[in-house]
Amino acid sequence: MRNITIAIDGHSSTGKSTVAKQLADYIGYIYVDTGAMYRAVTLFALQHDCIAEEQVNEAKLVALLPEITLHFEKNEDGKAEVFLNGKNVEKQIRTLEVSEYVSPVATISEVRRKLVEQQRAMRDGQGIVMDGRDIGTVVFPNAEFKVFMTASAEVRAQRRYEELMGRGHTDITFEEVLENVTERDHIDSTREDSPLVKAGDAIVIDNSEMNLEDQFHILLQLAKDRIAGRI
Repeated sequence: MRNITIAIDGHSSTGKSTVAKQLADYIGYIYVDTGAMYRAVTLFALQHDCIAEEQVNEAKLVALLPEITLHFEKNEDGKAEVFLNGKNVEKQIRTLEVSEYVSPVATISEVRRKLVEQQRAMRDGQGIVMDGRDIGTVVFPNAEFKVFMTASAEVRAQRRYEELMGRGHTDITFEEVLENVTERDHIDSTREDSPLVKAGDAIVIDNSEMNLEDQFHILLQLAKDRIAGRI
């Protein structure tokens, strides 16, 4: 089989990372969670006082970017987890606090340039599955297979709320999560640098009423067809 680039973009909490991981594992491709990379930079910003009074200090964060190194390692279950400056931060980056600031951090052009450069380097001739907001439009505009995933804001907020509750974050409400989801949608779609838009040749999948198994099998068949050159 030939190696291709699979770009999965879409709104937050649509299950992009979950299905991308499944797909990469099944077909033996490298998986890169670009959202985790932006979350890790956001965590770094919080840890280094680059966010105060609900505002991101862009100049301070940009000046500290050379101090940030990111990489992925597989855990004992074979799942890729993100490391920030040599430390596993997979759990820390999934908090609501990080979620609240990841979109503003991701609007910073210098942050995007740094991470896009790293993301492109990860391709290196290998078959790769990458998910994010601008993979099919900016990072890999020539990707052979592009998907744009979406779902209603309410459905996505419910998924995110259940995920947070399952991790022990019982001090939040569904309304807070819904507000966060809609605010992120607005920021992601209206930012000047690499906004969230559907690539013209991307296949749209609305999974509002789709379970994970159905979603995976739809993507798997489409990916197999692209790899084999049938479509």
